[in-house]
Amino acid sequence: MTPSPTPSAARPTTPAPRLSYLVFRLERHIRAHLDDALARHGVTTTEYMALSELRTREGVSSAELARIAFVTPQAMNLIILDLERRRLIRRDPHPDGGRVRCARLTAEGRSVLRKCDRSLDDIESVMLTGVDDTTRETLAAGLTVCARALRFGTH
Repeated sequence: MTPSPTPSAARPTTPAPRLSYLVFRLERHIRAHLDDALARHGVTTTEYMALSELRTREGVSSAELARIAFVTPQAMNLIILDLERRRLIRRDPHPDGGRVRCARLTAEGRSVLRKCDRSLDDIESVMLTGVDDTTRETLAAGLTVCARALRFGTH
């Protein structure tokens, strides 16, 4: 007869998933839904990020937008040219002169951005079903702190 295992040796506990892994999985799910939703408005996710940033900070250069969107300056320049061609943004000379041009939303850009925002609202509504307001605020604050730490910290 084989002795039965002791409770502590019966089965090792499975470690909880790493927070960075959970954030990555969530980002991939959000991105898939976002890509589909924004495509219906003729906008890519990177274009949406650029338009959203221009809503909060008019006059941003394409180099600054590239850093925010995690793309190369060359890639952002192509995006900016396309948004300008589609009349979603306009670019003006930088007040200090030089070659830098500052991007600004047009009325059409703001209209498209509002439509995209509604699609994102729908995605977030589904994602946050069952999450109370206090937890939402805590989650937003915690994610902000984490993003800042990696943006400005050493790793």
